[in-house]
Amino acid sequence: MPAKKQNLIKKPPVVVVLGHVDHGKTAILDFIRKTNVVEKESGGITQHIGAYEVEHKGKKVTFIDTPGHEAFSAMRSRGAKVADIAILVVDATEGVKEQTKEAINFIKKAEIPMVVAINKMDRSGAQPEKVKKELAENEVLVESLEGKVLSCNVSAKTGEGMDELLEHILLVAEMEDLKTDISRPGEGTIIESYLDPKRGPIATLVLENGVLKENDILATSSNLGKVKSLSDFQGKPIKSASPSQPVSVLGFEKSAGVGEKFKVYQTQEEAYGALKKEERGAPQVISIGPGQKVLNIVLKSDVLGSGEAIEGVLKNIPQEKVILRILKTEVGDIGVRDIKLAESGKAIIFGFRVKIDARTQAFAQQRKVRWKIFEVIYELVQEIRREMVNILEPEIQRIDLGEVKILALFKKDKEGQVIGGKVIEGEIEKGSLTEVLRKEAIVGKGRVKNLQQEKKDIQKVSKGKEAGILFQGEVEIKEGDVLKVFREERRRGEL
Repeated sequence: MPAKKQNLIKKPPVVVVLGHVDHGKTAILDFIRKTNVVEKESGGITQHIGAYEVEHKGKKVTFIDTPGHEAFSAMRSRGAKVADIAILVVDATEGVKEQTKEAINFIKKAEIPMVVAINKMDRSGAQPEKVKKELAENEVLVESLEGKVLSCNVSAKTGEGMDELLEHILLVAEMEDLKTDISRPGEGTIIESYLDPKRGPIATLVLENGVLKENDILATSSNLGKVKSLSDFQGKPIKSASPSQPVSVLGFEKSAGVGEKFKVYQTQEEAYGALKKEERGAPQVISIGPGQKVLNIVLKSDVLGSGEAIEGVLKNIPQEKVILRILKTEVGDIGVRDIKLAESGKAIIFGFRVKIDARTQAFAQQRKVRWKIFEVIYELVQEIRREMVNILEPEIQRIDLGEVKILALFKKDKEGQVIGGKVIEGEIEKGSLTEVLRKEAIVGKGRVKNLQQEKKDIQKVSKGKEAGILFQGEVEIKEGDVLKVFREERRRGEL
């Protein structure tokens, strides 16, 4: 049923910040909101989606900060879908990179307007005009090149262009005429989710319509809850949240699914009824054949968004040679139950920004269960790849060296057969392996135990030279045979 006009009010814009890693997305937000998140983030990379509210000239703007590393492709995509406006951040010294192009695609797919922020203008190598031309090559035409996309030159370090950037956002918001219906039941999107060891599941939400209050009954496609408490983005308790306002909610029965839509219901029965109507996907079944090598892992993360991002990257690891099987992925610190599961499943526990207490460590040591904790996602993924490679048998690689035509037969004793030959291809080495070819058919195998020229031991003989050869093998060499000489190297397996 169409919303009544009197129920519609203007809503603050929700802005997503996208761009290549290290191009300064979080630094720009830091300047805008006068806080410092960058130094708290491991490896200088934003590890989760965060939502922040600022005020400029009396008007509110909600920013969603999305991670820039390639591991967070799914999270960046989700961030764009929640937003009304996108800021595309491009480094003035580096220009358009692969993740810049990816961000442009997300913005177009979400069908939201963008504002371009050409950052790091304080640096000597800044070339904003070159950046604009590169953007034009990727179908983003800014106003100064007779396009429709607003852009500004900024510096998160000096503050240059920051006011202009906020003005652009408010101008685009005005042009988009963003409205919301506050009389409708509250609904919106889960931005982040984590498990507080003392308080329970906590979710970060952004409202799209309606108002969210204490004691409201919520449901997502897979979860139920009743709002026990609300906090704003700074952690301060609030009684209600309005559209576009980022808010932390305590009250879900379990950790909410990141990216899920939520809705407020009048009664618990209505919420449960809506939950039951949702289609449930069948659990993933991994088929393992006889002799197939498998790495079992238990994955623990600080928040659901991290776990989702890790699983997304792990799916891209080749599994033809070693299957990667996740026995459990869960939010929270590593506990005794995780150790027991890893022991029974012969698994390694991988943790991302979680803890393990001394008692659990001792229990793990007793049960001979390995665990590893990481602060940066790509380091965790690299370690899982290493563990998969370690399961593989070393690969034997044959390296062909050369060919020798047998010209003379000298003697045969317990040491082997002494023969004379000429190198007709490549070179031969003392100690190398051989195949014996007779009329182009392999009749046996052996080894070059020794090489001599003018009765002196040598290490190798090159093409065109003759040498005496001490051959060891089960086949008896005949004049006219060809020895195909090679060596084998044991190399670490590759996935």
